[in-house]
Amino acid sequence: MTVQTSIVELPAALPPDRMFDLSGRTALVTGASSGLGVQFALALQAAGAKVVVAARRADRLQALCDANPELTAVSCDVADPVAVKVAHDEVQQRVGAVDILVNNAGTSVPARAEDENLDDFQYVLGVNLIGAFQLTQLVGRTMIERGRGSIINVASILGLVAAAPNRQAAYCASKGGLINLTRELAVQWARHNVRVNALAPGFFPSELTTDLLDDDAGGAYIRRNTPMARAGRAGELCGALLLLASDAGSFITGQVLAVDGGWTAR
Repeated sequence: MTVQTSIVELPAALPPDRMFDLSGRTALVTGASSGLGVQFALALQAAGAKVVVAARRADRLQALCDANPELTAVSCDVADPVAVKVAHDEVQQRVGAVDILVNNAGTSVPARAEDENLDDFQYVLGVNLIGAFQLTQLVGRTMIERGRGSIINVASILGLVAAAPNRQAAYCASKGGLINLTRELAVQWARHNVRVNALAPGFFPSELTTDLLDDDAGGAYIRRNTPMARAGRAGELCGALLLLASDAGSFITGQVLAVDGGWTAR
């Protein structure tokens, strides 16, 4: 008696040089006038994407586009709901539908929790969480219609663990909210092939960390509490970004990828 067995043929994997290829796709990066936002925009552009950079500071965006003429600049204050809608509509008119959204705009107002001003607390949530949700909602509607898209929320390890002794109640609340918003949207939109993930950076050079990293005590604190005994370096978030943005991460959704030198593994 002969027993026949069925062999399941697996689809061929994309060649490594094509896994991260973003040719033909359009990316929108907020908070792109400095620091990590600039690095993200240039990494996506290098991978083949058409990139729109958005931020409040139009002069810095213009300088970035002067140095990189293929970038498209759109002014946007993510704390202003009207400005977010206007910016989204401008992107649609100028470059068309967005395939990749990177919610990178962020702010912080350090304070002791018992003394924190409620206006400051609400402002931080407005930029880091509410503004990100509004833009994600606008872009997400088109992604759902088209049946594809990747949304990457730039959260923080301080959405996973406490910031103290740095005293960042508003920032921690906003980034923790952004992380669970990521999970919820990922599950709601998975059937539409719209992936939603979060990056959770550790301490990297940026406008928000300059004082900490430049301070002797602050630098020692980071080295002492990071298993790799250093802060992140320019470009060390870009590999993770491209994984989540590209077909290399086509089955990844609802995840939080910590890039922190081991901080949250302690």
